[in-house]
Amino acid sequence: MIKPIELGIFDCDGVLVDSERIAARVQVALGAELGWPLTEDEVVDRFIGRSHAAIREQVAARLGEDAAATWSERFEQLHREAVDADLAPVEGLPEALDALTLPTCIASSGSHDKMRHTLGRTGLYERFAGRIFSATEVSHGKPAPDLFLHAARQMGVEPAAGVVVEDSQPGVRAARAAGMRSFGYAGGLTPAVRLEGPDTVILYDMRKLPMLIAAR
Repeated sequence: MIKPIELGIFDCDGVLVDSERIAARVQVALGAELGWPLTEDEVVDRFIGRSHAAIREQVAARLGEDAAATWSERFEQLHREAVDADLAPVEGLPEALDALTLPTCIASSGSHDKMRHTLGRTGLYERFAGRIFSATEVSHGKPAPDLFLHAARQMGVEPAAGVVVEDSQPGVRAARAAGMRSFGYAGGLTPAVRLEGPDTVILYDMRKLPMLIAAR
């Protein structure tokens, strides 16, 4: 028997705030500056949905530890400046949150400091205060299931009763590994084909999320 949905678990970047375009732009610029030329598509494939530590490991393997440290420091600076300049909520997201009636939380690869900044800039932080979980709290980030299982446990909900809203391939893979249903948001950088899979419904318009959750 399929359990009713009792909890909506949202990724942050690319699902709540339209920050993945900013992050990809900054990563491409850093790659060109530090000696690892990357296209936006390559950044999406390698970095989007992964934790800061996982990205740093990739850069270190390619360019060495010193370059990885510089890359991380420069990314934090440039990303913060770009967020302050033009970050906005994902289109249709505020309306979707207004229409949802079930409990919600955030489970993101980003740090708490980063989420306080991005969610604060877009007026979303207070909607989720006290229900925000970061990959820094678990041993393994996405695509491992640890973060989503941690979020469900903290919210007092069985994994099978949770539904995840994600925009990255590591994110939907993590949801499946956790035994959760998911919506793959394909209105951002990640194409739908990378999000498709078992127990995943592709979502193009965030405004339709409440109706789709109710139907499940």
